[in-house]
Amino acid sequence: MIQGSIVALVTPMDESGAVDWASLQKLVEFHIAQDTDAIVAVGTTGESATLDEDEHCDVVKAVVNYAQGRVPVIAGTGSNSTTEAITLTRRAKEVGADACLIVTPYYNKPTQEGLYLHYKAISEAIDIKQILYNVPGRTACDMLPETVGRLSHLDNIVGVKEATGDLTRITTIRDLAGSDFAIYSGDDATSREACLMGANGSITVTGNVAPKLAHEMLLAAIKGDVETALALDNKLIGLHKQLFIQANPIPVKWAVAEMGLMAKGIRLPLTWLTEDCYDAVRLAMQQADIIV
Repeated sequence: MIQGSIVALVTPMDESGAVDWASLQKLVEFHIAQDTDAIVAVGTTGESATLDEDEHCDVVKAVVNYAQGRVPVIAGTGSNSTTEAITLTRRAKEVGADACLIVTPYYNKPTQEGLYLHYKAISEAIDIKQILYNVPGRTACDMLPETVGRLSHLDNIVGVKEATGDLTRITTIRDLAGSDFAIYSGDDATSREACLMGANGSITVTGNVAPKLAHEMLLAAIKGDVETALALDNKLIGLHKQLFIQANPIPVKWAVAEMGLMAKGIRLPLTWLTEDCYDAVRLAMQQADIIV
């Protein structure tokens, strides 16, 4: 079971919006050096919604190749089409991903039974470890703990990213799914509390900017070291807030560019961070001891 800080990696682009492969390799090396515990390639933070299928799979393949087994790579393979999610998951396995992160179908608003059958179909189609991803604030679709519990009994569904920020769900899912099922926070602001309550880590946006600190904070929380986890998280509070001052991944891409790790590239309909937000994000970075 992967534990700790799992970074939802941004996909670096040049100012024209083309994928910047050299910067992608630089980011993988940066995260390995900073003790990131695993990398999510082309999750929603990686702009999965604006990459075409070939680009999507090429980025996953590149991250796997750059990582060379030094850190687990989880591919984002979700879609609001079950058929497309199966295709992306199959292609992720073919290029060597260790697991897949599969967001709930967005816009469609399926029933809980529809969600169960969606994930069951993907699970039965491809033999690779699969992590459910619930983020109703972005998808308008809330996968209830009871549905997660049902899905946990399928052999290759090994965990869930729970991004509601509702901490009661951590204990509820644990009771329903058992101790061998991985629970990851998908809400940076409550990830410390989630891990103190038994979550196995966080699939984090903040970790793009402060990977070492996120790694240390989350491991302290997993170990039950309340005092250390709180002290470290206090340095990250500003990032937890300001990296969502505009729609993710707008602020985090700006911050990573400010660190000199990538160019100022993002794809429409997303736009670059507006100047009135610069100072707030910079201050949060400084509070986390990030050199700008």
